[in-house]
Amino acid sequence: MALIIDVSAMAQTAPAPDGAVAPLQTAGAAVRQDATAVADMLGISADEALRQLRLQEASVGATDGIARRFAARFVGVSVDHKPGFRVTVLLTGDAPVADELIDIDGEQVAVTFHVGARASHAELVQAVSAHQPAMRAKLLRPPGLGIDQRTGDLVVTVSSKDVEREGLASLQDRLSSLTHVPVRVRAVDLPAVNMSSIEGGTRMVGSLPGDPRRYMCTAGFVVTDDVRTALTTAAHCPDTLSAYDSGGREQVLDFVGQWGWGNQDVQLHASAAPLGPVFLADTAKTVRRPVTGDRGRAGTRAGDIVCHRGERTGYSCSQVELTDFAPAGDLCGGACLPTWTTVAGPVCKGGDSGSPVFLGTTAFGIVKGGSYRSDGSCAFYFYMSVDYLPSGWRLLTDDPATRTDR
Repeated sequence: MALIIDVSAMAQTAPAPDGAVAPLQTAGAAVRQDATAVADMLGISADEALRQLRLQEASVGATDGIARRFAARFVGVSVDHKPGFRVTVLLTGDAPVADELIDIDGEQVAVTFHVGARASHAELVQAVSAHQPAMRAKLLRPPGLGIDQRTGDLVVTVSSKDVEREGLASLQDRLSSLTHVPVRVRAVDLPAVNMSSIEGGTRMVGSLPGDPRRYMCTAGFVVTDDVRTALTTAAHCPDTLSAYDSGGREQVLDFVGQWGWGNQDVQLHASAAPLGPVFLADTAKTVRRPVTGDRGRAGTRAGDIVCHRGERTGYSCSQVELTDFAPAGDLCGGACLPTWTTVAGPVCKGGDSGSPVFLGTTAFGIVKGGSYRSDGSCAFYFYMSVDYLPSGWRLLTDDPATRTDR
């Protein structure tokens, strides 16, 4: 598959295609936009989707508390959206735990506990760290490794050739014996690859030394070291990049640095003019969306809905699948650490690298790459959490208290 790089970031005064300044969304308008996409995805009403997104975000503190309460037995927590919003907790051991209702933003939400898992979350993470080199050595292609918080499985994403060579059941048994944890093998036709946009969500274009081609990326979010402001994108994008605002005007950016090992795929490009804490979230780049906060890895659960806006694919929303994911191959200057998060397709393509992952006005991370089926469709994409921004830099955020939410 040809590598196309795509970066996307958003400047403070990005013009709309007709030359007018793109309007800035309120937090309420942002989440309503996302709710409309979620309603189409889940086949529910827009009002129900809006309610569920509110509950999803408001429930993070409660599920973090459950994880702490059952730390010794904790495997994972997941959220479901159909037939209604609910939380499921998976634990090791045979001692039953009674289901309960928790108050989330004035509503009673059901929490169901399942017990009997064979390995805790800590043991699954340890299995990845301890046995990743052995698994890479025993397969035709280095696998992707991630934790399914719904089932308690270590999900090993392999090429279809590995399954054909050994058989699915035999391969699962062998890898489970090696790691001493439950393993589920997932075959993909093409290995994971990096995806290749002056405000978050816009186009960035550059070239590599000695290569006449032009590569496209998508800018992620605006960050600051309290002296400068800069745009994030993926580290595997070219070092020399120009950003193009929604009106097609070019702005040359200064390369600050790149961090592309293990748990990071991020580079920074500073702007001569101050950038605002905003990004483009819609496909047509007609509105700007403020960043008011972030959600890191620890608070991200299987089933959570997130959205992303790539220069190649535009705007879409889907659900988190695997946490603690180590992408296949050598995409991190060698083997990747299990610190990435996967999101279900069907929308991702080369050119989305660096694009913002968000919900409403909350930043989650920036897209690194994806895994594809033989027909070219997106099996899943994976992103780097905002937890792993370079040291000394932080997400630039807007103060929601200064805005009127309509």
